[in-house]
Amino acid sequence: MFNHEPSAALRAAVRDGVARAIAVIGLGGMALIHLLDLPAQFDGTPYLGWMYIGLIVSSVTLAGLLIGGSGHRTWRAAGVLALAVLVGYVLSRTTGLPQATDDIGNWGEPLGIASLFVEASLVGLTVGVLAGRRRPRHSPALRPRGPTSDAFATLTS
Repeated sequence: MFNHEPSAALRAAVRDGVARAIAVIGLGGMALIHLLDLPAQFDGTPYLGWMYIGLIVSSVTLAGLLIGGSGHRTWRAAGVLALAVLVGYVLSRTTGLPQATDDIGNWGEPLGIASLFVEASLVGLTVGVLAGRRRPRHSPALRPRGPTSDAFATLTS
C-alpha cells in the first residue's frame, strides 16, 4: 500500500549532503592544522607562512561554498587544494623546499601525519564525488528494451 523505499532523488540528496559535510570538516581540519603550525613558519620561513595563510583562507572559503551548494568547480578546487598541500608536504620531507630543508626525513611529526590523513581523505572524497557525477547516461534511443532491461531498470533505480 505505502512505498517506504526512499526515492533515488532522496538517496542522492542525502549522499550529497553527507559528502559535503565531510568535505567541510576536512577543509576545516586543513585550516586548523596549518593555523597551529603558522607561528613556526613565520619564524623560520616567512614565505611558507604566507602560503599557509593562503591555504587557510582558501580552505575556509571552499568550506563556505560547499555549505551553500555542491558545485562541480568547488569540488574540483577542494580536491586540487588538498592535492597541492599533499605534494608540498612530500616535497618538504624528501627534497626540501627553498630555504626550508629542516624537515627532510621528518615523517613522524604529529601535525604532519594529521595533515596527510585529512588531505588524502579529502582528495579521495573529491575523486569519488566527481567520478559519481560522470557516470555515462544512455540516451533513451540506445537503451535496450524488453522485459529483462525493464526489470533491471527497476532494480537499479
